[in-house]
Amino acid sequence: MTVHTGRHFLQIPGPTNVPDRVLRAMDMPTMDHRGPEFARLGHDVLAAIQRVFRTKQPVIIYPASGTGAWEAAIVNTLKPGDKVLMAETGQFAVLWRGIADKFKLDVDFLPGDWRHGADLEQIEAHLAADREHKIKAVMVVHNETSTGCVTHPLEVRQILDRVKHPALLMVDTISGLGSLEYEHDAWGIDVSVAGSQKGLMLPPGLGFNAVSEKALAAAKANPSMRSYWDWQDVIAINKVGTWPYTPATNLLFGLREAIAMLEEEGLDHVFARHKRHSAATRAAVKAWGLETQCQEQGAHSPALTAVVMPEGHDADNFRKIVLEHFDMSLGTGLNKIKGKAFRIGHIGHFNDLMLMGTLSGIEMGLDLAKVPHRSGGVQAAMEVLIGRDAVPMSKSKAAVG
Repeated sequence: MTVHTGRHFLQIPGPTNVPDRVLRAMDMPTMDHRGPEFARLGHDVLAAIQRVFRTKQPVIIYPASGTGAWEAAIVNTLKPGDKVLMAETGQFAVLWRGIADKFKLDVDFLPGDWRHGADLEQIEAHLAADREHKIKAVMVVHNETSTGCVTHPLEVRQILDRVKHPALLMVDTISGLGSLEYEHDAWGIDVSVAGSQKGLMLPPGLGFNAVSEKALAAAKANPSMRSYWDWQDVIAINKVGTWPYTPATNLLFGLREAIAMLEEEGLDHVFARHKRHSAATRAAVKAWGLETQCQEQGAHSPALTAVVMPEGHDADNFRKIVLEHFDMSLGTGLNKIKGKAFRIGHIGHFNDLMLMGTLSGIEMGLDLAKVPHRSGGVQAAMEVLIGRDAVPMSKSKAAVG
């Protein structure tokens, strides 16, 4: 066994690195979740998470993973037989579709190549053709963590408005919230789904639904059975600062601290930092002579970059070599791109030096794994970080990947 010194580099796109401040904030004794001290915490975090989603509407916080939050979005608003429109953008779109199938929804799943965001033209064509408004919800993944491609929710809302379709707009922003711009209210999102372990810099264990008035009305009229996930039960007791069941008390202490850190930096600065690190990473990939999984201009994720391995080289073998030699974890390729791509997380609690260490480990790993590439990726990323790359951001996106 190799003995490593120094810190482990956790560069998967989630769960992400948890800041020391958040770890210390969670280091609290067990407390009475029906008492006044916890009620103050409850009110604090409920108000704070609204600011992150940029909504004045309720945000339901579950002791659950993002998968639970997916299920909650479905069981509150939809019933068996309801028709929904979904887009295949990668593994997480496929998994959400799987939950929809289990709840016996009639899923119209638009095929994709896992290299682009959702096909907006197909979405518009399907909605325009649905003159009887049988489609009850459009469900898209904002930041597809398996591919590094973004679908812009506002563009989907604009399609719904343009064709005057009443379907609910549901968005999975599990790896988007806290790392990409997101406007639940201003973009007309009806249900936003998120989790704690990505841009919010927490361990796994909290799931979120931000809900519009329209979504709340749909839930009230929905006859489907639910208990644990029922929005109304949670919202009612949230008014006194607690939950209808035992909440994840220590994670809520961490959530309050994590949001404080995001707001101290400023959410706009957080988003700009992620974009900058993404641009530097893509510059490195281009310099290595490799290609990104995402091939759509303007859709490259600020939170992660998926890199395609050259033909005949296994991405998981490369990841194994990097882990063994440099104590760094990179994300595996999922489903269709298993063994064909690896993923670099540059999301959450992250800075320039951490990125340079990450890219250095990858460049050395490419040498050790005998993966065909050019040298100079680290230098290319450094040029972006120190501002020597004179190409405007909008143009550089088109030039890389």
